Amino acid sequence: MLLRSTGKLRPSFSYLDKADAKHREREAANEAGDSSQDEAEEDVKQITVRFSRPESEQARQRRVQSYEFLQKKHAEEPWVHLHYHGLRDSRSEHERQYLLCQGSSGVENTELVKSPSEYLMMLMPPSQEEEKDKPVAPSNVLSMAQLRTLPLADQIKILMKNVKVMPFANLMSLLGPSVDSVAVLRGIQKVAMLVQGNWVVKSDILYPKDSSSPHSGVPAEVLCRGRDFVMWKFTQSRWVVRKEVAAVTKLCTEDVKDFLEHMAVVRINKGWEFILPYDGEFIKKHPDVVQRQHMLWTGIQAKLEKVYNLVKEAMPKKPDGQSGPVGLVSGDQRVQVAKRQAQQNHALLERELQRKKEQLQASAVLPGVRIKEEPMSEEGEDEEEREAEDEEEPMDTSPGGGLHGGLANGLPAGRAAGGDSFNGHPPSGSASTPVARELRAFVQATFQKQFVLTLSELKRLFNLHLASLPPGHMLFSGISDRMLQDTVLAAGCKQILVPFPPQTAASPDEQKVFALWESGDISDQHRQVLLEIFSKNYRVRRNMIQARLTQECGEDLSKQEVDKVLKDCCVSYGGMWYLKGTVQS
Repeated sequence: MLLRSTGKLRPSFSYLDKADAKHREREAANEAGDSSQDEAEEDVKQITVRFSRPESEQARQRRVQSYEFLQKKHAEEPWVHLHYHGLRDSRSEHERQYLLCQGSSGVENTELVKSPSEYLMMLMPPSQEEEKDKPVAPSNVLSMAQLRTLPLADQIKILMKNVKVMPFANLMSLLGPSVDSVAVLRGIQKVAMLVQGNWVVKSDILYPKDSSSPHSGVPAEVLCRGRDFVMWKFTQSRWVVRKEVAAVTKLCTEDVKDFLEHMAVVRINKGWEFILPYDGEFIKKHPDVVQRQHMLWTGIQAKLEKVYNLVKEAMPKKPDGQSGPVGLVSGDQRVQVAKRQAQQNHALLERELQRKKEQLQASAVLPGVRIKEEPMSEEGEDEEEREAEDEEEPMDTSPGGGLHGGLANGLPAGRAAGGDSFNGHPPSGSASTPVARELRAFVQATFQKQFVLTLSELKRLFNLHLASLPPGHMLFSGISDRMLQDTVLAAGCKQILVPFPPQTAASPDEQKVFALWESGDISDQHRQVLLEIFSKNYRVRRNMIQARLTQECGEDLSKQEVDKVLKDCCVSYGGMWYLKGTVQS
């Protein structure tokens, strides 16, 4: 390795000053014209001797730092005489050999192997003041060099906050080829939601808790709810009408326009279309992530329907929960579809008629025997396959979904007739599988925190729990409503038959109320008395509750004890107390 250095040469023109002085002396001699004697007499002058005062420290520092002193120092610096040797000279060749490694092993010195950027950093390291002045994260303008110095989670959050909508492939290209896609998938789900196969930043990222609208001053909670409604509408269709959004959310035009500009483009005389095309490749490649996002959207839909009083809408039947690319269907295609459906219906009717004929023949042979009727499947499966399919039927996660066929109050008709006799007794063989044990652990942990839950709220919490599980978890195999309710009853809970008013708007799942009967603390007896009160009353006043607790427990309860029981199981609305999840605002 050959090193080159540069020496700085300071020019000195003192010889010119001497020449100027001699020239001025000769001119003065020529102009004088007097004799040397007269000049000698004129040169004799009176000299006054003065003694300098002692110099202070500050004066000395000023004198040392003055320009005259520095010039004097430079003039006093001695000259260094150099002997120049050319590039091809033997002395130059000899000195150049000292710059080369003399080792014979040939092993490369790794300390000298540096990239240009590392070598530049060694030569000019950044000062501490510059490091402090650097922003923690880019705000308006993103610098990819600064961005890649942050943790992966912060990189994803900053990119999504600035871009708003992005396909997963584009996100991976921005983060670099060395980033693990699994880690990116885990991080993107914390800051974004899946809409039509693309990722849209969550509303609470754009509108933090203590912020408000710059247009109307509406708090962040209302803005997040309105933007979630827009995102949810795009999971149902590629088109959204701004007036419809404004009519439902009751927000000003500027706020709604901001929501739509984040994720859509306006089309004249059509409305707002989602800004990115449907990403079917991501949907096919990551079914587990898509299913978890579908669960989250189901929970968001339930909240939006309750807040905005929306009409119950069925979620898309597609397992990914995302609307596919919208296209035009011609009249011939519709005719062909109708023909196929008619043929399928005709085949079903033929099988149903044949089955009834066989039952009539069997009843004629054995008049005292009644054949149990089972619904026929389209594929003509046998009875055992139908029963297994019924046990593994996926849970209906749509809010306010109807009851399953053959179920009364969430239980089989034979069990529902027995009332609370089934409470606390596990169904036969249900706790033997790992899925049942995992489900029971979730139910027990949930009721230890909540004490009272409706079936609708329990299903929502279960969907959120599924969304937090890793892909491929055993609970993704499918949990039916029947299995969930049986697990709740087997975990020591009881169903409270709350007498809802006839004109109630509560769905069947919201009318099924379950409560933890025994938790092991000193308030179990108080909660049981309270639950018995609500098994006969839809709403109760506080003084009635306190009087009943005093009567049943045989002691005067303090205000703190009554407040604790009410906080565990009830909510207050309009001066009355309701069980959690049963109040209809």
